[in-house]
Amino acid sequence: MDVRYDGKVALVTGASKGIGRAIAVELVASGASVMLSSRKAEVLEATCADIGGDTAWFAANAGDPDDAAACVAATIERFGRIDVLVNNAATNPYGGPTLGIDLARFDKTVKVNWRGPLVWSQEVWSQWMSEHGGVILNVASIGALSVEPTIGIYNGTKAALVHLTKQLAGELSPGVRVNAVLPGLVKTDMAKALWERGEEAIAAHVPLRRLGLAADIAKASTFLCSDDASWITGTTLVVDGGMLLR
Repeated sequence: MDVRYDGKVALVTGASKGIGRAIAVELVASGASVMLSSRKAEVLEATCADIGGDTAWFAANAGDPDDAAACVAATIERFGRIDVLVNNAATNPYGGPTLGIDLARFDKTVKVNWRGPLVWSQEVWSQWMSEHGGVILNVASIGALSVEPTIGIYNGTKAALVHLTKQLAGELSPGVRVNAVLPGLVKTDMAKALWERGEEAIAAHVPLRRLGLAADIAKASTFLCSDDASWITGTTLVVDGGMLLR
């Protein structure tokens, strides 16, 4: 399938590395113009230069509503439209028993992982998509569908994001499609603590016998946001090598 985005514009949060960067790369390769956003300007600038294509960058904290509004406005000003929003930015500042988390880290996790996608969706809706339509993709996690002993709060925000995806899909149709992709364990810096020391042992328990790569998620995401998926909304696409089968 040759998925094309010629003439379309995408905004990707958390785009300087990992899954967000891979999604931006795949979108550019498919012909899209892409605004990359994350917190650190110098990393974004280098990422844009490395990716090439019709890209731009805007430094923004995904949990800050003012930053979200400014980034969406900058995207429209730079490219003239915004067809796709990818809510990829996330944080996980705590690992441990759920009842052991302090409220500061709880609030930060909720602010970025759940409230953030809502705010960015509000902004693209009010500034462009309410009149012109578009697509919103939320990057959640298979943790939304499972129970794990050390990342319960993170997984809780991803479960909430899955529900938000379905809720917005119902409310914003037919003009805006909203879907979510649920990665399994992917070899990114953010997840390094989960896989770095035991990659081979973990992979042996995955039905497809390997951990995920950011490109695996990017290809699935690019399909979901494309016109080839024009009759898909409110869905959650699991991309996990079969991990949930075990």
